[in-house]
Amino acid sequence: MIMDKQKKSLPSTLMTVKDVATYLSVTERTVYRLVKDHRLPAYKVGGQWRFKADMIESWMQKDGAIDDLAQASENPQPSAPQYA
Repeated sequence: MIMDKQKKSLPSTLMTVKDVATYLSVTERTVYRLVKDHRLPAYKVGGQWRFKADMIESWMQKDGAIDDLAQASENPQPSAPQYA
């Protein structure tokens, strides 16, 4: 019984932006864009973004995750304001 509780309390593997980009087959910029738009679950640790592997897996299983990836990689937001 105690061992079952210990297995459940083990922390998930943490991934970096580079790890997530490689895993999702997108650029690091796309990962940052998804985090900025609050579409990808992430934590900031010491000024750097970290991602729990199990949360990325859950995010991929939810409806619309693939659409979020496609939209973020196809529609890059300009880094500076553009005036007409």
